[in-house]
Amino acid sequence: MKQLEERIRTEGRVLPGGILKVDGFLNHRIDTQLLHDMALEVSRLYDGCGVNKILTVEASGIALASMTGYVMGCPMVFAKKSRTSNIAKDVYASEVVSFTHGNVSTIMVSKEVLSSQDRILIVDDFLATGAALIGLREICRLAGAEVIGAAISIEKVFQGGGDRLRAEGLRIESLARISSMTDDDLEFC
Repeated sequence: MKQLEERIRTEGRVLPGGILKVDGFLNHRIDTQLLHDMALEVSRLYDGCGVNKILTVEASGIALASMTGYVMGCPMVFAKKSRTSNIAKDVYASEVVSFTHGNVSTIMVSKEVLSSQDRILIVDDFLATGAALIGLREICRLAGAEVIGAAISIEKVFQGGGDRLRAEGLRIESLARISSMTDDDLEFC
């Protein structure tokens, strides 16, 4: 998506360690018009696939997942990274290693909100190693839900997660794909 690529090029900041900061327009302060345009593109890409629920993980994926659910006319569910008093005791859970945070989280979704009747589109802000997608896909498997595919804002292709998951048969549509990134430059596929 050229509009997103241009925003990344002009406003994104590359930090040491392979981190791309897009918090000025995508995941801290959010440009809602850009977000809407991104959701329209995701909806176009998955039109006719029978998606009836959007799934993401807290926190940065929630904005695009919510807008995509709105545009596609279906509910959005997000996996929580910690148990809170308002989440049911019966949950589907999976462990996820965070590239950005350098930790392991157990993500969970209440069994009340996913079922074998669901046709899931996983939506997230970044795809690097694929750990979040693997964890979310596992939660869907535990629920008996069908994963239709994944929609990603920004894929860091050079980290290999997308290629590995595509080789396993997961459909992944990324709105911006970065082939390489250094401290002062990045290249799109």
